[in-house]
Amino acid sequence: MQACLNRTDRTMSHPRITAIFMLFLAGSLRLPGAAPEVRKTTIEFRKPPHNYLTHEARDRFAGLLKMLNSGEVRLDTTDDKAFLASLLNALDVPVSSQILVFSASSLQSEIINPRNPRALYFNEDTYVGFVPGGKVEVISMDPTHAAIFYIFDRLRPGGGLPIIARSDKCFNCHAGNATRRVPGLIAESLLPMASGASLETYRRDEQGHQIPLDQRFGGWHLTGGHHLASTHANLMGVSTTAGKFDKVSAEPGQMWDINRHLRPTSDILPNLLHEHQLGFENRVFHAAYVMRQLLADGRGTLPFSAKAEFEKIADELARYILFTDEAALPKAGIEGDPAFMKDFARNRKPARSGLALKDLDLKNRLFKHRASYMLYTESWQKLPAMLKDRVYYKMAEGLRDQNPAPIGAHIPVQEKLAIRSILKETLPGLPSWWR
Repeated sequence: MQACLNRTDRTMSHPRITAIFMLFLAGSLRLPGAAPEVRKTTIEFRKPPHNYLTHEARDRFAGLLKMLNSGEVRLDTTDDKAFLASLLNALDVPVSSQILVFSASSLQSEIINPRNPRALYFNEDTYVGFVPGGKVEVISMDPTHAAIFYIFDRLRPGGGLPIIARSDKCFNCHAGNATRRVPGLIAESLLPMASGASLETYRRDEQGHQIPLDQRFGGWHLTGGHHLASTHANLMGVSTTAGKFDKVSAEPGQMWDINRHLRPTSDILPNLLHEHQLGFENRVFHAAYVMRQLLADGRGTLPFSAKAEFEKIADELARYILFTDEAALPKAGIEGDPAFMKDFARNRKPARSGLALKDLDLKNRLFKHRASYMLYTESWQKLPAMLKDRVYYKMAEGLRDQNPAPIGAHIPVQEKLAIRSILKETLPGLPSWWR
């Protein structure tokens, strides 16, 4: 039987047979009886066919590193803040994206605490961490192999550039359960003590816009018009008698010189978009690793035994892209930092109507048009076409005007029309049948 399946698989490169296979995936050849068992592919990212450690990185930071080594780009080594600002500029990471975390949940946990928070900056594919008195951390997303990690001293004695190389010290956390065993991104929510160590954990091993806001922000600073009636942000724990503890204020700058960072802000909007991106990237790259493994196992085609797993992955991606499970904003909405809103819109891709996926709502939800702007990233574009097409099909079912699939039931008809037109006019690689 296995030999027969393999012979059938090798014919699926033919377009007509591929179409038949996709109908099978859609359930048109469904057999009566029990639902198909969902296999769970085991990923060992260091081993073939992934070979993460020997993969030649093609992430944004790897490109900058080549230009630094050749002298094509130079960074300002005047002092720590000048170095950081010039690094962010070279990576096209806006300073206004700054968010601050003071829980000791990093490789530099010994120096991160409510008196010395860690600043994070990000764009769509690169994440930069800076701890005063510590090292610079960069997580840059390779288009096919996910997070590539770099950690290096800020400056050499005398002001020269540090020695910069890939790091393999981050895998215990960044390639564990929280990222489904592939190199990925993490955000936690917990109550830190003065040392930065955790007293309570509100959420762990999960990222994404579906997490209720009352479970987020523990160990993080939060500024701006967030309108949250209660929040875990800006709080630390202080031990009392009988092993109990009190929660006390830890507002930004209350216990540290706010001028040690580039900005005095940790605005609600970059916090929320950072969370959305983490959820997107982790799901996409888990899918990328699973597909690479399945296609390798099937000698270039997808085995029929992978149908249920393939469908489950496509379902999850489509739901996430359309914000089906997006957590509710406060009743009063939120107010984003104008500087960040301007920087975030710098690369918006408008349709002929002027509408774009990056258009913010901030009243009832994050975006006016609920389809993720992360579809424009190389992370998404480099996924196997078979998987992307299946996700687009599921999205189209949800975006129908009448009788939509449940994943699109939360989206009004006018918004669906806008999303369909934006995607059709601006998204590379959209199938020809898209409407």
